[in-house]
Amino acid sequence: MADTSYTRLNRAVLSVAGEDRRTFLQGLISNDIAKAGPERAIFAAFLTPQGKFLWDLFIVESGDAFLIDVEAARIDDFRKKLSLYKLRAKVTIAVVDDMAVYAVLDPQAVGLPGEAGVARPFADGVAMVDPRLPQLGARVLLKSPDALQAAGLTEAPFAAWDVLRLALGVPDGSRDLPVDKALLLENGFDELGGVDFNKGCYMGQELTARTKYRGLVRKRLLPVVIQGDTPEPGTLVMAGELEAGEMRSSNGPVGLAMVRLEHLKSPLSAGGATLTVAVPDWMRLPEVE
Repeated sequence: MADTSYTRLNRAVLSVAGEDRRTFLQGLISNDIAKAGPERAIFAAFLTPQGKFLWDLFIVESGDAFLIDVEAARIDDFRKKLSLYKLRAKVTIAVVDDMAVYAVLDPQAVGLPGEAGVARPFADGVAMVDPRLPQLGARVLLKSPDALQAAGLTEAPFAAWDVLRLALGVPDGSRDLPVDKALLLENGFDELGGVDFNKGCYMGQELTARTKYRGLVRKRLLPVVIQGDTPEPGTLVMAGELEAGEMRSSNGPVGLAMVRLEHLKSPLSAGGATLTVAVPDWMRLPEVE
């Protein structure tokens, strides 16, 4: 039976308009902006020059602007960072104060097929199938949820979407990716379509490419089933007496943990809880002795 709910996410919307908007963003984000349009959304990251995570982004074109879905609590910092790189580029960067981001678990409820990244206008905004995994449903950028309610959808708590995300092993911004520390390929951005290895140069490209082509990934963000009290983010994950990783976000009995691959098959614990790794189908892991 199709899910008929929507959830407001902790995200906000920023607009990048102007005739240079494509070339401006192309040099800054990890994905190829040429893939983004009014009918196609992309997932990407904005990195430090050293290749460390700063923001995760969902980008779709609407009219003469790109709309960027970004963490709400950090959107002003993102706007300021983009403005530093503007220089003489003919772009206008602005927070869209009256627009919010909603998750709809059944894309068909907003007229979309179940294909990652497909986008279309919807009411006074844009709807897009999550470009990472279609199992995450659609992300809808709207001024109010009225159109969702008119489509027969009812509001669900954030946990409804969050538990699904965690079970699928998908990170949620700085909740799971330590700012100025996390590496994209340890956190699934390759398999989730957030990196283009064939585009031209972008900020942080060198480390990201080196990590891939030299096989330097030694740990991964993985979904875990938790038995016992839910560990706080940052709690050490242990394989017996050995440090095996660190907890990230969680919700009840499911969570994400950064785990060293050599301990993937070891019994794991965090705080007083036992952890069981559940590798999702989309994830590609190297063979570990």
